[in-house]
Amino acid sequence: MTAVTPAAELAAAVELLTAARSVTVLCHVQPDADTIGSGLALAQVLARRGVPVRVSFADPAELPASMRSLPGIEYLVPPAQVPHEVDLLIAVDCGSVGRLGALADRIPGAATTLVLDHHRSNTRFGTVNLIDAAAESTTSLLARVFDAWGEPIDRPVAHCLFAGLVTDTGCFRWAGSGTHRLAERLLATGIDGAGITRTLMDSHPFGWLPMLSRVLDTARLEPDAAAGVGLVYAFVRRTDIDGLRSEEVESVIDVVRTTAEAGIAAVFKESRTTSELWTVSLRSRDSGVGTDDGVDVAQVATRLGGGGHRYAAGYTTKGTPEALVAALLSALS
Repeated sequence: MTAVTPAAELAAAVELLTAARSVTVLCHVQPDADTIGSGLALAQVLARRGVPVRVSFADPAELPASMRSLPGIEYLVPPAQVPHEVDLLIAVDCGSVGRLGALADRIPGAATTLVLDHHRSNTRFGTVNLIDAAAESTTSLLARVFDAWGEPIDRPVAHCLFAGLVTDTGCFRWAGSGTHRLAERLLATGIDGAGITRTLMDSHPFGWLPMLSRVLDTARLEPDAAAGVGLVYAFVRRTDIDGLRSEEVESVIDVVRTTAEAGIAAVFKESRTTSELWTVSLRSRDSGVGTDDGVDVAQVATRLGGGGHRYAAGYTTKGTPEALVAALLSALS
């Protein structure tokens, strides 16, 4: 894990955390384990320092079931209980204000806003912005924050940090040079790494299987896309996901991206509540070991109103399936 974050920004973040009298931690909409793990890890450390803290996210109404065993869940509150005024507001794993959803309106009431993130496309909307695009996850960035702050990483905090690390690295398939060192440090606290991973990534209800069958039937291959790199895509319709959790929907991209004939994968996911409103997951990969030639899908997503990382990004859009595919192919060209 290469520490490229300027020391001044790290020191400024620690100073804000030390001085905070009340804290709101906001996670991004459609939360994953990195944003929730970061939020709950921060809440536990702040609470043991005696600082009042709340953690929240705007959408959906409930936390995904796979994350409900994370320590610190008692600090999670619904959006209506998030105060409009607070000493310090912290946004974790949020690349832009838009990722906060309806809770973005809490920013004006915060005396100071701290952004902790690892997305290269981050818009730096905080008073202090601690951004490290080389960090594997926001939880790995937080590990450095806790060290600089002099706060120990105990077993419950390690559980939350590991959750973000294992999910954002795809079970360590996209590990950096220091990823395994951090994982070993967290595992040394006594957490059940295998159990955490299984709960977050390898447990689905039976209904996931017929949903996956329907969705994969929509898969199409565009071998000439992106100057021959190739695109594979699929659609998840709102009618496909009745009774299923958000984690089942989000897992589809990890199946589609395995297509050997395409260097880029996309999954278009329709809103449960609004017809023809879609969130789009993008993934890319290098053509071979050591080639470092994968398409930067963060740039593609940014052109379409989103953002993310070089190999994993996303955006939100409206329209018919045909229009969505045409817009993506145009952006890729």
